[in-house]
Amino acid sequence: MAFADVFYNAILKRNSVFVPTIFAGAFAFNIGFDIAISQFWDHWNRGRQWKDIRGRYIQDAEES
Repeated sequence: MAFADVFYNAILKRNSVFVPTIFAGAFAFNIGFDIAISQFWDHWNRGRQWKDIRGRYIQDAEES
């Protein structure tokens, strides 16, 4: 019960602390989720994305 009491007194008791905590948690989750999904997408579609096949279609300035 001690953890619940500390959690309530530290975060939930005052709205001025609770609301920024929710916003900060949502922001952190958004960044973490975006990074995880981007890494999954890049891994799943490796070799089929423009960044992977660009060298086949675009010549460097030195070669032309």
